[in-house]
Amino acid sequence: MEWQFRPARDTEMSPVARLRSHAREVGLSGLVMQGAWRRGVRAYLRLFHRLEVVGRENLPATPPYVLIANHSSHLDALSLAAMLRGPASRRAFALAAGDTFFTSVGSSAFAAWAVNALPVWRRRTSAKDLNGLRQRLAEDELVFILFPEGTRSRSGAMGRFLPGIGALVAGGAVPVVPCYLEGAHAAWPAGRRWPRPGPLRLRIGPPLDFSATSDDKAGWMEVARRCEDAVRALSPPAPP
Repeated sequence: MEWQFRPARDTEMSPVARLRSHAREVGLSGLVMQGAWRRGVRAYLRLFHRLEVVGRENLPATPPYVLIANHSSHLDALSLAAMLRGPASRRAFALAAGDTFFTSVGSSAFAAWAVNALPVWRRRTSAKDLNGLRQRLAEDELVFILFPEGTRSRSGAMGRFLPGIGALVAGGAVPVVPCYLEGAHAAWPAGRRWPRPGPLRLRIGPPLDFSATSDDKAGWMEVARRCEDAVRALSPPAPP
């Protein structure tokens, strides 16, 4: 076997710039810290929220892939990341709002090294940024966790999906796995400082393939629509 070495993508960056960069790599210290964080989060979700996962068999055997879900709570990303196992758990990055989680060095450090988040700036993420994320997702065989609504629902009802998910996956071979998390809004709605105990149930659906979808605005809208339909199909039926 011929070994090939390449420098880390973030080698030339300062420590502060690295925190907010899409090129950030985890490194040995980050793996140790994030491993401890994952174990703590799993214990918390098991004890306080009795997290139940349905449909785990729908997850691809190996990365790369994208996990998408409804978004109504800070528990959403924690729950999706916590249910991953093996290499996928160590290669998972949550795409988080830069103007919420990366506003200071302290919050950036927590988001980067504990949650393993990459920033997405709501009003200034460029096509170049999205292309860089798309390239890295495939080349480094990562798992991206993202919420196509773009922000947390204040009511708990799922909103419309934005076309940014399409710009990330349209015309590519990376599958998208739809999920629906039930109970997160009741446990930790936007505006509440700390979560309260309450059951969580995560449903995972079959992967979606967008390799034949055009990588243009029409294709991005199609991706958003199909993703939204797949996530809504996993939601519990409305009470009579």
